[in-house]
Amino acid sequence: MLKALSILASVGSALAGTILWDGRMNDFTSSADLNKWSWSNQVGPYQYYIHGSGAVTDYVNLSPSYKNPADSGSTQGAKISLTSTAYWNGQNMRRTELIPQTTAAINSGKVFYHFSIMRSATNAPSLNREHQICFFESHFTELKSGWISGAAGTSDPALRWEVGGTSQWDVVWDAGVWHNVAYEIDFSANTVAFWHSTGSAALTLAHAAVSSSTSSNGADWHLGVLELPRDGYPDSNEDFYFSGVYIESGTLTTSVAGPGGVVTNPSSSSVVVVPTSTVATTMKSTTSAAATTSAPPTQTNVATAPKWGQCGGNGWTGPTVCAAGSTCKVSNEWYSQCL
Repeated sequence: MLKALSILASVGSALAGTILWDGRMNDFTSSADLNKWSWSNQVGPYQYYIHGSGAVTDYVNLSPSYKNPADSGSTQGAKISLTSTAYWNGQNMRRTELIPQTTAAINSGKVFYHFSIMRSATNAPSLNREHQICFFESHFTELKSGWISGAAGTSDPALRWEVGGTSQWDVVWDAGVWHNVAYEIDFSANTVAFWHSTGSAALTLAHAAVSSSTSSNGADWHLGVLELPRDGYPDSNEDFYFSGVYIESGTLTTSVAGPGGVVTNPSSSSVVVVPTSTVATTMKSTTSAAATTSAPPTQTNVATAPKWGQCGGNGWTGPTVCAAGSTCKVSNEWYSQCL
């Protein structure tokens, strides 16, 4: 039986999508390994420079208990924290973010950006502030939580997916629930689709492709959180949990176990291996059904960077003109931002 499972897993692995960049931190001893990276020594899977002035353990910690239990492809997950010192480079926004360190083509053709995210009831993200999560510098697609700046009311319990600043999908973000996500980004067609599931369930297409200005230089996707300031709502410690982070091309891996892992059914001792042929068929039929039953809203390509977005820096290839009401300010040679 075990031999059969091993063969099935090997076949599935051989037919799965191609991993372009692996951010699952399986080779990390602790989050202190992030400190090995610098502009002069660009090693490891992540660039680590957007954080506060404290020790790395003030902002990022690793543990097997921080991952989705169904994500057997990861040995550990990451707890990313916003604390009272999580202010980067003199800005008034709290930020803890990791950026892929890679020369792979993660910004061309059709690619899938995978990650799972969870919050706890302890150090829960504020419902009264906007959080920009797993975003690109031009903010053409991202998750958001909390009260969105300029919205009515004072709080918002939703976790939402946005394209170009417009919400396309949302769900009440309950504590202890793992949300598994894949951004399906077609840099050639300038579209983004959204795949989602919870817990150990396989990813399904939650929103068909939306037109978007898919601008990226391959070093501007931020795993982590940026929290916008808001008067009247003081800082509190906030924790965000991530696992299963990787970027692939080819066939979408819908199994939450990810490449190299298998899903264990919690109701039995059997091991479930999802054949890639089934995954590919499911993806194609789901996409077709979504396209038939609903026409996705379209977005107009934007040539300006949004407020709080990047507008310049060494190697930046995105928009350099800021949206009305904001101005491009230089933070350092690598980063300028619309403020």
